[in-house]
Amino acid sequence: MKIKTRKFGDIEIDDDQILTMPEGLPGFPGFDLFVVLERPETAPFCWLQCIQDPNLNLVMMNPYYFMPDYDPDLDAIITIRNWHGVERDDFQIYVVVNIFGEGEEKKITANLMGPIVINRKSGEAVQFVLSNSCYSHQHNILKSMEERYTRG
Repeated sequence: MKIKTRKFGDIEIDDDQILTMPEGLPGFPGFDLFVVLERPETAPFCWLQCIQDPNLNLVMMNPYYFMPDYDPDLDAIITIRNWHGVERDDFQIYVVVNIFGEGEEKKITANLMGPIVINRKSGEAVQFVLSNSCYSHQHNILKSMEERYTRG
């Protein structure tokens, strides 16, 4: 299937790459079909691209890249989504990333309170808001990585 994207132009994807987000994304009603686009040239960042609108895409990344102990409440997500019988290895977790400024002023933050959780078995995905969470919706990724790598 060929889709249009603002970032990458027209690209070909396999039908089995299509994710259904039954509730869509908060703030974007009516859009429920997405694909994760991973490109070597943008790693570790990837894109959640809406299939229905080439202008709707979010920058994401795997949170374990900068926070190995990230532990969203998957049990709550499984219960709420009725994803029983799905193994933890069948989930992919991403966080939405915002990039601000340039050079020394550059700041990259991640929304750890609203992970995008993908059930690879069913092809469903949801942005789940973690309630009663110790995580930030503006976690400073650069600071986190600097601390991690200076500790050894």
